Amino acid sequence: MEKVFLQACRGEPTAHTPIWLNRQAGRYMPEYHQVKGTMPSLDFFKNPEKAAQATLDAQRILGVDAAIMFADLLPILEPMGLQLEYLPGEGPVFHNPIRSEADVANLRCAEAVEATPYIEHTVKNIIGGLPGEIALIGFAGAPFTLASYGIEGRGSRNYIHVKKMMYEAPQLWAELMGKLVWQLASYLRLQISAGVDAIQLFDTWVGNLSVSDFRTFVAPYLQTLVNALSGSVPIIYFGTGNVHLLPEVAKMNIDVLAFDWRTPLVPTWDNLGLTAVQGNLDPIVLCADRPTVAAQSQRLLDEVAGRAGHIFNLGHGIVPQTPVDNVKFLVDHVHAQTAR
Repeated sequence: MEKVFLQACRGEPTAHTPIWLNRQAGRYMPEYHQVKGTMPSLDFFKNPEKAAQATLDAQRILGVDAAIMFADLLPILEPMGLQLEYLPGEGPVFHNPIRSEADVANLRCAEAVEATPYIEHTVKNIIGGLPGEIALIGFAGAPFTLASYGIEGRGSRNYIHVKKMMYEAPQLWAELMGKLVWQLASYLRLQISAGVDAIQLFDTWVGNLSVSDFRTFVAPYLQTLVNALSGSVPIIYFGTGNVHLLPEVAKMNIDVLAFDWRTPLVPTWDNLGLTAVQGNLDPIVLCADRPTVAAQSQRLLDEVAGRAGHIFNLGHGIVPQTPVDNVKFLVDHVHAQTAR
């Protein structure tokens, strides 16, 4: 059976608008907590059995048209030499952030089958339990976002250390980005060879850059990564706060552009001449009552008007306070309203 998600990635007509949701497996779901238990987050991400179960539970409970491999953006940096810890109430922290020439020189690159072997097993475990008509999405952080986490060492508002390296030491920045692109390409090829149907690149911090900085410090490396993967499976690119950068991204050979909730969906789709787009309901809508969920999602569906190439998603991830029943309601509403 053809997977409607993949049809939409190619811009083809579908029996209904496919829907999946960023962070659809996560803390808002009781089943997630049952699977995770007291296991530390980093161990959870690297456990192929538990990660696969979290992935499969979310797809089964919600009825979405695609599952996304349960993982996190940052563990790929651990075998490169960064000391990663997930602190309660604070999130991920790198205890030895990348700040100097020596730090970049010491970063190790190794084939993903050696550096992150668990990811292959996670993918295969998911495929073993996934219905045949449901697509599986693999993913990774985009090079700029991974570099930013690695340099800042934790979440940031101003990205001081990142921009200092970019501006003061462009050759060092180039060396760092080159290593990240190499490691990411290996990591994503391993997911593809294990059987994922598509890849999503998350560039959640890229919106803090100007167009000029994006062209100079990000686009060449992102393009290199896309070229390394192009032609194997559909590639989705998702950034936040980056509507000003989308014309630059649209020049790359990326199959689907995913929009955050601030991006005007249809006008941007038209202006950039895209084949397929993904998005972009404000995730906080799911914290409201059901009439609001119905009205806000219907507004988006009416705007798209059944056009081929639309994958319904949120404009960011599901937040922990979201009622699970609201998420189920959204999925059912999209399927019912777009059945063709």
